[in-house]
Amino acid sequence: MKIVIVPSGFKECLDSEDVAAAMERGVKRFDPAIETVVIPMIDGGEGFVKTIIRLKGGTLVKKQVTGPVGKPISSYFGVYKEHGKQIAVIEMAAVAGLKLVPRDERNPLKTTTYGVGELITAALDYGVDRILIGCGDSGTSDGGAGMAQALGVQFLDKHQQPVHISGGEDLLKVESLLTAHVDRRLADIPIDVACNWQNVLCGERGVARVFAPQKGATPKQVDFLSSALEQYAGTIQQATGLDVRTLPGSGASGGLGAGLLAFTNATLHPRFEIIMDFINIDEEISTADIVFTAEGSLDFQTPNGKIPSEVARIAKMSHIPVIALTGTIGEGADLNYKAGIDAYSCIIQKPVSLELAMKNAPKWIEESTYSVLRKVAIGWRMTNKSGLKKVSS
Repeated sequence: MKIVIVPSGFKECLDSEDVAAAMERGVKRFDPAIETVVIPMIDGGEGFVKTIIRLKGGTLVKKQVTGPVGKPISSYFGVYKEHGKQIAVIEMAAVAGLKLVPRDERNPLKTTTYGVGELITAALDYGVDRILIGCGDSGTSDGGAGMAQALGVQFLDKHQQPVHISGGEDLLKVESLLTAHVDRRLADIPIDVACNWQNVLCGERGVARVFAPQKGATPKQVDFLSSALEQYAGTIQQATGLDVRTLPGSGASGGLGAGLLAFTNATLHPRFEIIMDFINIDEEISTADIVFTAEGSLDFQTPNGKIPSEVARIAKMSHIPVIALTGTIGEGADLNYKAGIDAYSCIIQKPVSLELAMKNAPKWIEESTYSVLRKVAIGWRMTNKSGLKKVSS
C-alpha cells in the first residue's frame, strides 16, 4: 500500500513539515510496511521562504524591520539564483504575521504592513532581478498602506497634511495620496505574489468582514474597518485609476494584495499555481492508494483554494480517496465533501485550552492518523468478507 501525505501547516502551532512527520508516525504505527510519500506543502504563509530556499539551494538574509505592532523585530528574506537571475523570496507571515501579534494586542485596526515594505526595499538593495512574495497567515488589515508608506507613498488627510498609517483605522483619515517619492526601482522589478485568489478587498465578502474577526476585531471594529478600506480603495482609484475593490486577490493578507497591485509592479497569482512551480505532487498522488492532507481549521473557506481542497482536486483526477485531519471543524466544513475530500477528522480528543491543544498537537495528529487507518481497515475487512473488489492494493 502507498499513502501520500500532503498537509498544510497548523497556523501558529506547527509548520507543514512537523504536521507531515506526525502523520507519517501515525501511519508507521499502524503498519511499518506501508509505503509513505511525505510532501509538506506551503500556501504562501508560514514556512514559505524557508521551504523555497531549501528547494532552490538559496540563502536567508536577516533584516531588522518594523513588526506588525510597530516594534522592531528580526525578520528575513531569501535569495536564490535561477537562469542567471537573482530572485528574492519574501514571506508576509515572517514580518507581519498573526503569530507575531501578541494575543493581548490583536486588533487589526492597529497593525501594520510597514515591515513588508522594508523587506522589499532590502531586497532591492540586494540587487535582485525579481521578487516573489507569499501572502498568508497575516495579522494585519491595513490594505498594504503601511507597506506603501515604507516604499515612499505619501498619504494625506483632507487638509493635505501627512497621515501616518499605523493600522487599518488610519485609512479613514486618508483623502488623497502622492506617489512621486515611490522607490523608482520598483518600476523595473517584476513582483509575483502567491495569494488566495478568492479574497477581495471590499464588500460583503471583503477582507474586513471575512478575516478581521480572526485577527481580534469586534463586530463594531469590523464595520469601521470595512468603511476604512472602502474609502482607501476610492483614494487609490482617484490617484491611479485602478479600482482594487473586487480584483481577485486584492483582499489577500488583509488587503496587502491591493497595495501591491496599486503601488508596485506586481502580478497576483492563485497561490497553488505558484507553489506547483516548486513542488510537484501530481505524479505521486496519482499512484497512491490513499491521500492524507491536513489543515489547522477546516471550514467554509477551505474549498477556496486552500491546500486540502487543492490536494483533493488533484487526487480526484485519478479517483484517489482523500482524508483530511484538522485542528478544528468550523462552520460549513461539510462543503469540503463537494471539494473532493472524502472524510475528515478532528484531532482534538477532549475539551482543552488552546495552549494545551497546541502543545499536544504533534501527538494528537499521530494518534488521529493511526485511529483513522484503523477505521479504514474495518472497511477493507468488510469488503473482503463480502467478496467485493478491494479498494486498495
